[in-house]
Amino acid sequence: MLIMLVGYRGSGKSSIGRRLACELSQNFADTDAMIVRQAGRSIAGIFIDQGEAYFRDLEAAAVAEACKLDDHVVALGGGAVLRPENRAAIKASGASVIYLKCDPAVLLRRIGADPSSAESRPPLTSAGGGIEEIQRLLTERESLYREVAARELEVTHLGVEEAALCIARLI
Repeated sequence: MLIMLVGYRGSGKSSIGRRLACELSQNFADTDAMIVRQAGRSIAGIFIDQGEAYFRDLEAAAVAEACKLDDHVVALGGGAVLRPENRAAIKASGASVIYLKCDPAVLLRRIGADPSSAESRPPLTSAGGGIEEIQRLLTERESLYREVAARELEVTHLGVEEAALCIARLI
């Protein structure tokens, strides 16, 4: 079984995904980690040196690779749904896709509390990563998350363990 988690950065895709994989005795993969391994540099470094378009090309390759996995829980990058070919690949994979929905203020708090945020989560707009950026990008992306997801889980008030158990019951 292939399970994919989608949602905005800070929604818990990686943390919940690792816990869910353990709960289901499956392997875990994270497309952002796949990109960092392939590129040999941080996501922020890729954005600075080659730009977002180059990063999105690497992301498309990672999504295509992830869609071929079996017996995995996969955390997809927050922007993985932006490209139509990624959405098509996700839907064609047969994966059980769960959208992790979270309140923007909570996302901002979680992102700020993560010491690796600067390296793994570069600002995506001129708003510099603040609440305005989160609200604007969520408005743009939410319909795309819902387009690929079979289920949605509100994670604003859930811990990692709770969310993983809820997903295990959903699938």
